[in-house]
Amino acid sequence: MKRLLAGVAVTLLCAAATAAEYPDRPVTIVVPFAAGGPTDKVARDLAEAMRKPMGGQSIIIDNVGGAGGTLGATKVARAANDGYTLLLHHAGISTAPTLYRKLAYNTLDDFEYLGMINEVPMTLIGRPTLPANNFAELRKWLDANKGKINLANAGIGAASHLCGLLLQSSLKIDMQTVPYKGTAPAMNDLLGGQVDLMCDQTTNTTGQIEAGKVKVYAVTTTKRLTTPALKNVPTMDELGVKGFNVTIWHALYAPKGTPKAVTDKINAALRVALKDPDFIKREEALGAVVVNDARIGGAEHKKFVEAEINKWSPIIKAAGQYAE
Repeated sequence: MKRLLAGVAVTLLCAAATAAEYPDRPVTIVVPFAAGGPTDKVARDLAEAMRKPMGGQSIIIDNVGGAGGTLGATKVARAANDGYTLLLHHAGISTAPTLYRKLAYNTLDDFEYLGMINEVPMTLIGRPTLPANNFAELRKWLDANKGKINLANAGIGAASHLCGLLLQSSLKIDMQTVPYKGTAPAMNDLLGGQVDLMCDQTTNTTGQIEAGKVKVYAVTTTKRLTTPALKNVPTMDELGVKGFNVTIWHALYAPKGTPKAVTDKINAALRVALKDPDFIKREEALGAVVVNDARIGGAEHKKFVEAEINKWSPIIKAAGQYAE
């Protein structure tokens, strides 16, 4: 018994010492999507902003794309719980439990929640040759073309797919969903008139809207946006689609069992980064809003994710659009 207690004491002392020294080597943030996309950009900006408050240690970005973000999430769930492998994921972490019939991890149980980072609004846009020039005209066009409407998205589980599901559910209009392997090909076909509509993040659509290459009908937030290109675009809510609110948020996670002393240090560094003027400026340039409420704490963010799972689950199930 004495040997057992001594062993436990040594283990606890080692863990405490490790936490006190953390981080004493580079930290890796796994991004479960390809390099160059919106989530990757957020991760690289955050890594730069967190480097100083993390003691000047390097923060490495590891892009592990595939299966709607579930491969990267699985890698982190199975990683050593020492704080040196983190996950930066978007809202897809809350839809994966319903979209994927088999997940190698449990979203609520297999991670330590470190806090939210930002929220990215979305826009409803149409091909340049679409006859409708505003949302009222679009509603008439949708009613007149039931069964012939093509709605593009960047793949099952993508932000554009989720927004599209909510759009159809809210308007009570079924559309032909056209999934692509990424935003770029979906946008190219929208510009070329091969598909009619898409609902996607401002990070992907603002440039096309500014250039007049697509028609914009609404934003998906409850309040109008302040960015120059979108400040005059009405919200879905004010257009009569009450309660329509979709943002693609990003947040940070660690493997389950990461010591609290370590997660506290990461959260403290995150809070400093979210107040960094350069980071805020970069996020605003993407059309994103940096989170400054209670969800920057792990406990409140976890409550938010649980609510998001409950929000999206019936919508996904009603659509019957699952990922393999």
